[in-house]
Amino acid sequence: MHRQKTAPSRGEGDTGYPVPHPHPPDSRHHPYLRYPRYPRYRLYEATALLLILSGLVHLVVFAVDGGPWNGPVSWRKPVTFGISFGVTLLAVVRVTSYVRVGPRLRAALLGVFTADCVVEVAGITLQAWRGVPSHLDMETPLDTGVSMTLAVGGGVLVVLLTAFAVASFRHRPTGPAGMALAVRSGFAILLVALASGAAMIARGVVLTRTGHQEAAYHSTASLKPLHGVSLHAVLVLPALAWLLSRTPWSEAARHRIVSAAVGCYAVAVAAAGVWAVLGY
Repeated sequence: MHRQKTAPSRGEGDTGYPVPHPHPPDSRHHPYLRYPRYPRYRLYEATALLLILSGLVHLVVFAVDGGPWNGPVSWRKPVTFGISFGVTLLAVVRVTSYVRVGPRLRAALLGVFTADCVVEVAGITLQAWRGVPSHLDMETPLDTGVSMTLAVGGGVLVVLLTAFAVASFRHRPTGPAGMALAVRSGFAILLVALASGAAMIARGVVLTRTGHQEAAYHSTASLKPLHGVSLHAVLVLPALAWLLSRTPWSEAARHRIVSAAVGCYAVAVAAAGVWAVLGY
């Protein structure tokens, strides 16, 4: 039976949080393939669920209130952003338990990431209720403040998620067969989502600053499929590896399935990338 690696007693006593390597190499040798549950991580997960709930609530608001689904002002934005940020936060909290990051650093990064997700969804939701665009809107001081806050928050997300991505490539992630590949691929594809998101904001800001406000609102359309597809690889691929760990299949078979899934996901991202280039 594989024995779990543990941190020195001093580190455990100082932090009170999970040791960096809580997972056994293979789920067949351990019945509970998950990270230890501590209050701080439960808070992060609860916040993610509240963001998802916020998106679902606004879906009901849209059904009652009506209005356009597309466009810079619609109930679509608090719906999609609430669900997307909630799902992403939940995925990152779970997936980073496989990444070899010190417990204090991981807790701090996830804390900032959680707060940033809340700020992003709150700003978008506020503007939806005010009936004005959430991004690229510089019409009033309040609108400018919200837009700049969302832009800065996006930059913070890039830094935090890039830090986890780098950590996943510096040291091989732990977990069952295929999990290391799934985590690394998920974070690598997530970086594509961050890059496309940054490109959307940059192009929109340039158009807004040069007096083309309406064009700015429509300038991001070609990049949205690429951004959406690549955003959730960090959830889909590790989830597949985790589900496969519950099967009786051999490690080699499970690794092949994960490899095939990574390849299919890469093709989907490449196709969305071609669409983005052609429409940009």
